[in-house]
Amino acid sequence: MTTDAPSLSPTPTPTTATARGALRCGDRTLHWGARCHVMGIVNVTPDSFSDGGAFFEPARAVDHALRLLDDGADVLDVGGESTRPGATPVDVDVERRRVLPVIEALAARGVRNVSIDTRRAAVAKDALAAGAAWINDVSALEDDDMAAVAARAQALLLMHWRRAARFDARGDDVRYADVVAEVGEFLRARRDRAVGAGVAPDMIVVDAGLGFGKSVDDNLRLLAASDALRVRTGAAAVLVGPSRKRFLGAVCGRDVPADRDAATVGAACAAARRGADIVRVHDVRACVDALRVTAAVRA
Repeated sequence: MTTDAPSLSPTPTPTTATARGALRCGDRTLHWGARCHVMGIVNVTPDSFSDGGAFFEPARAVDHALRLLDDGADVLDVGGESTRPGATPVDVDVERRRVLPVIEALAARGVRNVSIDTRRAAVAKDALAAGAAWINDVSALEDDDMAAVAARAQALLLMHWRRAARFDARGDDVRYADVVAEVGEFLRARRDRAVGAGVAPDMIVVDAGLGFGKSVDDNLRLLAASDALRVRTGAAAVLVGPSRKRFLGAVCGRDVPADRDAATVGAACAAARRGADIVRVHDVRACVDALRVTAAVRA
């Protein structure tokens, strides 16, 4: 098993026509506008909706992460708390015990292109010290200390997730008059809060939070709105996370999350064509290949 992802050559070289800046993640540089990048999901949890328990042991999580790198992941997103509807929140010390050994083991192998998926500043701070480079804050700064911690990272990802829908088994009971406008307004306010706390504007990535308290129609509208969300929020880049989500099952008639990988590939390509800069997925290899073809056709 190698620790370096296979070359994505020919990777488009940013030009003045396509490039919108770049962001470091460990030893990787992601060029916005050159192509849609891929974030691989590493759930170190017993209860995530799709692969809960499969990589709960640190050694298995590390092996899985290295496989995702071999498959072409640009970033690894390590998380220790399930955010599926109906999940039980975990204590901060439990979350630390789950994620830190994995991040430390990856760092020992020279892997630094790691994001910590957390809503807690204390976990984020320790993860950065252990070797993570990015913070993926699924609550978008509800922890008052997160922005200060994020100023030490290479990027801060802010996700939309209405408090009314947090860990709610009903999942999609929240209603919006204009979901793109409301999500954009929320993320713009959180982006401005981060900048006010010292986070550089070009470090901030926004995520509309597909599947987090949204209806099927809401999710489809947001999936098509990456360019609009970037303009509305003033973010440097937009991440889309459709992987194996329930709304894809509703569209395709697939009840089992693991049966939604083909639908996820379709969603990732649709997001890329609408301006997404990163897609966060379980099946990295399939998405990397599909996005290469999508980029080639667009070129």
